[in-house]
Amino acid sequence: MTETIAEIESRLAVLAPSHIEIIDDSALHAGHAGARSGGGHYQLTIVSDAFNGQNIVARHRAIYQALGDLMTTRVHALSINAKSPDEFFSS
Repeated sequence: MTETIAEIESRLAVLAPSHIEIIDDSALHAGHAGARSGGGHYQLTIVSDAFNGQNIVARHRAIYQALGDLMTTRVHALSINAKSPDEFFSS
């Protein structure tokens, strides 16, 4: 696990996820402007009771708030799949 993935997981702990998966896609974007400046590309799947009753915009805002300055430094792109437990485990 990379240092950035560990930091993402640590910061998202505030959302008390029951499931979290982070995939580093940075190598697929070699040469991209964001990759050259050190920002990585990640895919996030996160399941949390905190998302119950929230729309997708509110879920993404909560994630961005938890990640804070990582979104302007070590993360260039983040693909988010945020679900409540009912949504995730019923599909």
